[in-house]
Amino acid sequence: MKAILKEKAVNLRRKGYSYHEIMAKIPVAKSTLAEWLRSVGLSKQQKQRLTEKKLASAKRGAETRHRQRIIFSQKIIETAKKEIGPISKRELWLIGTMLYWAEGSKEKDYRPGSRAAFTNSDPDMITIFLCWLRQICGKTLKDITFDLSIHELQKNRTAEIVGFWSKELKCPRTYFRHIYYKRGSLNTKQKNIDASYHGILKIIVKSSSLLTRQIAGWTDGVVKSLR
Repeated sequence: MKAILKEKAVNLRRKGYSYHEIMAKIPVAKSTLAEWLRSVGLSKQQKQRLTEKKLASAKRGAETRHRQRIIFSQKIIETAKKEIGPISKRELWLIGTMLYWAEGSKEKDYRPGSRAAFTNSDPDMITIFLCWLRQICGKTLKDITFDLSIHELQKNRTAEIVGFWSKELKCPRTYFRHIYYKRGSLNTKQKNIDASYHGILKIIVKSSSLLTRQIAGWTDGVVKSLR
């Protein structure tokens, strides 16, 4: 029986079968199989077939691990979302203050009376900041102007980009009257140089020099409370 199994294994190997494929047909230990097939040579075509199978197997393994990482990451994100829960007005106040500290304009000693302005390209961040202006600062769209900066290489998409922001922020296109075109070449390492590019939006609050100072006080209060 052992001789029959060995002969069968040798014949399969000569046909270009891998050890894994042979062991699926012949139930023997891998060490035994290696001993049987030690002297069995493979043609160049058979070696190429085995290499291709190994590469295909490695690719399938990588794809499986990639899917598993995505599923695992999604579970983490969903769990984290539930941990947040409803946002209170005080929490929104602090969130907006920190957003402004990171991305808002600051009053300078040499330029007193500066208006409050917030610049970013992330629609979600822009939306949260506008929510903060409405609910915390009591501002409406009538108190705001939008400046939109677009790279000159994307100038032909101006109407599309304005339409994107109009839809995201739920405001008429007429609010985007100030459009500026940035010169220079796009960084080839940037990912958002195609249809995903929407320029940079600047929110300017009219007659807001007092608000700028108030936000500066809120920021200082947060910093001092955590030191």
